[in-house]
Amino acid sequence: MVILTTFDRDDYLFAALRAGASGFLLKNARADQLVEAVRAVGRGHALLSPEVTRRVIARMTSEAAPNGSLPDEPEDTAQLALLTEREREVLVLLGEGLSNAEIAARLVLGEATIKTHVSHCLAKLHLRDRVQAVVYAHRAGLAG
Repeated sequence: MVILTTFDRDDYLFAALRAGASGFLLKNARADQLVEAVRAVGRGHALLSPEVTRRVIARMTSEAAPNGSLPDEPEDTAQLALLTEREREVLVLLGEGLSNAEIAARLVLGEATIKTHVSHCLAKLHLRDRVQAVVYAHRAGLAG
């Protein structure tokens, strides 16, 4: 489910995420961003509007994750050591809120290759989706 709203309100955002939304975009999103969000969610990924990403990170890092859904100690070098150098680069860029297309352009790689790296990051770090990867990157000090 992708939420498209004119209301940039935290209560709407977090209610939508708790209800199971995998995407949350503001109505000012470009048409191509909306199409990419629907496609990403259809592929099982999550996508947040860049305007709300920082608030999600701040809230999730200030609260304990329920049922251990995120590792308590993401700075644990043993877990990060599981990532290849390229996967770590991708995780850093995820932490900056970049889309697969933007990461691909930045690293001069194909978008399919980036999708593979994102999948490997999620699997190796036992994360459910991109949102958790963004939070993990911030908790681990990989993103600023």
